[in-house]
Amino acid sequence: MIRFNLLLLGFLAVFLFRSGTQLSLSRLNISYLRRHGVTAPEVFQDVVDGEKLKRVSAYNVDSEHVHMAATLTYQGFFLLILLSGVLPWLVKVVNHWVGETIISGLVFFAVLSISANLLRIPFSLYDTFVIEKRYGFNTMSLKTWIFDLFKNLIISAILGGLILWLLLIFVAHGGNTWWLWAWMVASGFEILMLWLFPIVIAPLFNKFEPIENKALERRIGTLMEKVGLQVKGVFQMDASRRSKHTNAYFTGLGRSKRIVLFDTLLVSHTEEEILAVLAHEIGHWKKKHLLREIILIEILSLVVFYYASQCLDWRLLYQTFGFQDSTAYVGLFLAGVLLGPLGFFAHPLESAIFRRFEREADDFVLDLMKTAEPMCSTLKRLAADNLSNLTPHPFYAWFYYSHPPLVERISRLKGYEAPNP
Repeated sequence: MIRFNLLLLGFLAVFLFRSGTQLSLSRLNISYLRRHGVTAPEVFQDVVDGEKLKRVSAYNVDSEHVHMAATLTYQGFFLLILLSGVLPWLVKVVNHWVGETIISGLVFFAVLSISANLLRIPFSLYDTFVIEKRYGFNTMSLKTWIFDLFKNLIISAILGGLILWLLLIFVAHGGNTWWLWAWMVASGFEILMLWLFPIVIAPLFNKFEPIENKALERRIGTLMEKVGLQVKGVFQMDASRRSKHTNAYFTGLGRSKRIVLFDTLLVSHTEEEILAVLAHEIGHWKKKHLLREIILIEILSLVVFYYASQCLDWRLLYQTFGFQDSTAYVGLFLAGVLLGPLGFFAHPLESAIFRRFEREADDFVLDLMKTAEPMCSTLKRLAADNLSNLTPHPFYAWFYYSHPPLVERISRLKGYEAPNP
């Protein structure tokens, strides 16, 4: 039975404050967009007219409404099962049929994962086949959506089940330092996945083929040689099978590094603009942003694993949420329950770090291409094509945005000369 003590009241206060903050930020941003999004910022007036602005505003408002409805529904469902006593009952049922083994932990988390995914399906369908279709982005068939769903579930079950199985083994047999061994294995697994993703997982969803424009491929090769970056290849991805959104990215580690261009990007941008996008991504690699990100994540992961180890023997934690026994997999789940709402408030710090990375990558574009014009043109075209919000509320952008707002970013690029190497 749930105990209404200080621990539970403190958790509820943080949980509800997190939800209230998310809702307030969403409404603040929508209100700001409706007031200030009626006139295109000066730097966008050559690519965004009044009709486009209306679509930008409508698309962002509709998307934000769906996102917040999904978020609050997930959180309400989670709070319901947490306070209703369903979870202690589930543990008893699982232990009765499976026994108190590592398998019981896998079954427990599998039930929760399946429930969460079932809850996400209606929102995903609505977002894809109503919102994205309404604004001309969705090109995905229902059959493709269903296949993607099952592939995602299977991959998540295999990879998530494997890492959870190893984690529970360490908890059961690793002694007091299990958290250290578990952290090392989890860190190695994450790095391995970064290496495997472009050559094993990504091809399960999309086709990756050499780009057809050989002149562009040669220019990209020249750009790579100029900065001393070696990649496995330059590929175009059939993104148009699912969406008209445009993008490009680097992926992989070591010999699996590759450049991926959306086919939608190739048909809607000039060669100079595509090279500017790639120069930006090269900047991330040359500035070692991925390495710095991995180091930060692993340091944080080490702290989280140690915190989890302290929660496993905290009997009050189990009793507060209605569990009679201190079961390892339940302890891991409850550690996540407490940490989840608090983690939300780390968003501004995380966003600030990534915005700094983006500015450094933009500076690299200036250094490499000696002009800001192709990058500015690219950002404006991407914003117009993707109906990006040109006037986010400053506080919302400070809290959430991993990239500087577009107006700020373009103004900064135009205001700086190419930095010295």
